[in-house]
Amino acid sequence: MIEYKEKMPTVEEYNFLNEKVGWGKREDFIVEEALKNTLYAVCAYDNEKIIGSARIIGDKTLFLYIQNVIVIPEYQSKKIGTQMMNKLLEQIKKYKKINPEIKVYIGALKGKEKFYEKFGFITRNKANLGEAMILKI
Repeated sequence: MIEYKEKMPTVEEYNFLNEKVGWGKREDFIVEEALKNTLYAVCAYDNEKIIGSARIIGDKTLFLYIQNVIVIPEYQSKKIGTQMMNKLLEQIKKYKKINPEIKVYIGALKGKEKFYEKFGFITRNKANLGEAMILKI
């Protein structure tokens, strides 16, 4: 049975998920710092084995960013990502009580845009905000 827990993944769990989806393992101290700066996280477990995770980062009042919605391949297409997104959106509603105009962003992987459109996300172009950009050093 799939269980959802409002908690941060451990460093080991985070790296396990990243490796399973092909994003690779990061050094423990980097993952620790990233997780420490997370506002909210939810993890999905099947019999105590982590199978997915999603988190929110941001400043709680002006900007939020949905980060790392991850479901390991053998559990994809089973609505686990949908359940975790619903939990994130419940949390976002709480932040919206502070500022109803808070902006919520997500960087969808190429080909995953339709998944996020189901939750009301649109591209920055459709919102008349221009292209999203990333710093390339």
